[in-house]
Amino acid sequence: TSTNALMEQLYLKYQQKPWTETLKLVHFCMDKPLRCPVSTAPDGPLLSCMEKIQRTLNAKSLFSVMNRLESLSKQKGLNSHVSPSGTACYIASDMFYIEVQLENDGRVMDAKLAHLGEAPVVNMVIIVFIGRMKNYDAFGKILEDLSNMYQIPGNSEMKAKGYLALQSLERDLYSMSLLDRTQDVNRVTEVLHGKVGHLVPRTGGTPMNIEFYISPYQILEAELNPGSQVCGTKVVVTVEGTDTLHKLPLSPLLADSPAGEDGNPAFLPLTDELSMDLSAYFLLKFHEPIPMSSCSIEKIQRIQITGLKRAPLYELIVQSTLKEKCSEDLSTNKSCFFVSLPDCPKHCYFINKGSEKSDLGGSLVTKIPFTHPKCVPGVIEILRRQMAYNSLISSCVSGTHINEDDSELLHFEVAPHKNTSFSVFFVHPVKENLACVIIDVTTSREVQCSLHLNPQDPTRNSSDGFISRAVKR
Repeated sequence: TSTNALMEQLYLKYQQKPWTETLKLVHFCMDKPLRCPVSTAPDGPLLSCMEKIQRTLNAKSLFSVMNRLESLSKQKGLNSHVSPSGTACYIASDMFYIEVQLENDGRVMDAKLAHLGEAPVVNMVIIVFIGRMKNYDAFGKILEDLSNMYQIPGNSEMKAKGYLALQSLERDLYSMSLLDRTQDVNRVTEVLHGKVGHLVPRTGGTPMNIEFYISPYQILEAELNPGSQVCGTKVVVTVEGTDTLHKLPLSPLLADSPAGEDGNPAFLPLTDELSMDLSAYFLLKFHEPIPMSSCSIEKIQRIQITGLKRAPLYELIVQSTLKEKCSEDLSTNKSCFFVSLPDCPKHCYFINKGSEKSDLGGSLVTKIPFTHPKCVPGVIEILRRQMAYNSLISSCVSGTHINEDDSELLHFEVAPHKNTSFSVFFVHPVKENLACVIIDVTTSREVQCSLHLNPQDPTRNSSDGFISRAVKR
């Protein structure tokens, strides 16, 4: 039978029936959680079609909202059922459940979330996403995040222990964020100087996140636009299952005693009473991969970060910057970039990408595993310095095309120097010899610069201190 003939038969069969009955029939045929990708499922085309219809329809009635919630839960591999009254939808797994209470007209009255062994708690994020914003994609992401928290090998008891370990870590990180914190501290200061940056606690399925770096350009933007919420670089705090056992804390470890001689927080010993061997570890996960030098990766590798592909660090920085700054596809092999600065001759920067075998090889890092809360402040500081380094290199990158005939261009070459420093070569303003400035990013907040000239060339008025202050600003 041809497709057109089949569709005609279906049309004739159901033209006398109301649309609600057809919907019920489709849901009946789909009444099982989706455990595999849509593309490989036997009923994949039907599920895909239903998803598109659900996205298009504006769920306003009680029936349509309930259908949307049930369909979404099945897409995420979760169970769902409707209360006898027809005004409450329960979405559940073995480890948690969500209760959504609806009015007869489909408006959301209340939403509660309960983890295994815990009392249900009102969740305003779910109420806002479903009730006010009708953002079912965001609600679907919450369901995914909740499920991912329990992706730990073992039975329900072991999964519950993994969630308990995550709770303990979150409490310690929150306590650390309050250390040495004044009441009037602003967010930018907290991001750049706080022990764990600017911390936003987990709300329901939305994981805890840490904002740890804001570039000087973003700080300036925030100063020029009071009230604007400039978003810096963030990591998400979560737990993930592994093939090997790791000792994880099951209760907060931050001690009430003062910090040690090095200024770091004091923690209780990781005894058998306070910890447990689990097939899991904690993670700091990036929203976008971060180019990191091999040296930085070695410093934070308490646990081996696997699956990293080594490449020249500057090539990774250039690729990431072009992806962020430019919407169109640009050649990843591009090395010359045109940068226009106010009240200044036009600049042409050549990025010497070096080799992955050099000291400044690197990798794109998407997540950093660890097993103890004391690791986080040190990792955050390493990440801050890497981001400051990347920001300086990426400031020489743009998607603007270079006019080779422009006689006003000033040419510069940016090249790796050592682990935390790089060189900028340029022609002496008076002589024809090369001059060089070495920029060393000692910390995320401190930059040291030194100017090197041919001994026969005249000295310049710019001191090393002046150059350092200018670059730092």
